[in-house]
Amino acid sequence: MTRFIDLSIPITNDVVSDPEVMRPQVTYMTHEDTWQQIAMFFPGLEKDDLPDGEGWAVEQLTLSTHNGTHMDAPWHFHSTTDSGARPAPSIDEAPLDRFFRPGVKLDFSALPHGHVVSAAEVEAELARIGHILQPLDIVLVQSGAVYGTDSFIDQGVGLGAEATLWLTERGVEVVGTDAWSWDAPFSHTAKRWAESHDPSIIWEGHKAGRIRPYYQIEKLTNLAALPATGFTLSCFPVKIERASAGWIRAVALVED
Repeated sequence: MTRFIDLSIPITNDVVSDPEVMRPQVTYMTHEDTWQQIAMFFPGLEKDDLPDGEGWAVEQLTLSTHNGTHMDAPWHFHSTTDSGARPAPSIDEAPLDRFFRPGVKLDFSALPHGHVVSAAEVEAELARIGHILQPLDIVLVQSGAVYGTDSFIDQGVGLGAEATLWLTERGVEVVGTDAWSWDAPFSHTAKRWAESHDPSIIWEGHKAGRIRPYYQIEKLTNLAALPATGFTLSCFPVKIERASAGWIRAVALVED
């Protein structure tokens, strides 16, 4: 018996999941006001010619590739990867066989918002759930961020460069988080940067992709419904030429 668990947030006008400058916009055209679009293809057609006078329902979207549940490509992080040896791949160059693989959930939701998870903490959580990491495992992080609540973009932990490189060194190529970003929220990092002025802490988890390429899912949801192991994740990105990211419908398959 296979259970399908939806891990994706909707693209919506009503729930804020991005900063104001990045929010998507959905314009809804309904059956009542679209008959003229159909009439463009059938000269002389009148509204009453259509069944019940109804046209079609169509939506127009203005959005970024980073709205909704999406996957970042290495191109988003930096122009090169493999320590500068080659151009970073864009989302249309992503290897599809990486996106239907066994998943592992690491639960860091009890840690404070803004905390930067270390490699040692990743190791400890893997030990707690009794999982030996395998190459190409998809590693998901339950961050403590809760979609649909106030200040979502300021919530959750992040994984820094050390933890990210620890994962990619062991053959992990796809990771994900239910927070706005794989890194700690900018509002928390900005406070640390104001004290240290250390530029290496800014977007450090993403920038680890300069060293080894990896793909990163952001704005997942419903991770609490997942077991720590024993599920397969389907997370194929939409193919957008030369793009830094693509939207996904993330679904976990759990065998009961």
